[in-house]
Amino acid sequence: MTVDEVAASVGIAKASLYKHFPSKEDLAAAAMAHLMGQAQAFLNSLPDDMSPLQKLRGVVRWTMLLKLAGEMPSLPSQNSTLRATLMSHKAYMDGLMDVSDRVGGWIEAAQAQGAINPALPAIAVLYTLYARACDPVLEFLRMGGQHTDEQIIDLVLSTCFDGLNSR
Repeated sequence: MTVDEVAASVGIAKASLYKHFPSKEDLAAAAMAHLMGQAQAFLNSLPDDMSPLQKLRGVVRWTMLLKLAGEMPSLPSQNSTLRATLMSHKAYMDGLMDVSDRVGGWIEAAQAQGAINPALPAIAVLYTLYARACDPVLEFLRMGGQHTDEQIIDLVLSTCFDGLNSR
């Protein structure tokens, strides 16, 4: 999305948008900080009596719902300017650290319970779960027109958490 498209969608001039955000990267960082706030609110809403695995599945489901609704930003991982802006954005980094710590704790607890392979490094599991938020499989399955969004999410959740082996 271009800055012109953002300005048009919120109904202001491009110059006005630059009064609030000095660069595209600053705008993207603000959007990502907002998303981290939403993620923290979602994590807070999960019932205490859910198992760590249920919480992990819930988080992944939530991110895929956002992705299919067009509400999950897709940021280029190779943009070093954007990465530097994000790394220096306090609200984003604080949110990311909080979300990562909580999800990481659930991963370790699920591994201790035998619900997730304990031989896998927790960080690899964390990044695998984060990757579902930008998984192109969601759109590919949607374009095929054979499945509802809920079915698509269930299929991707199954491949993510249950693997590809027949049971």
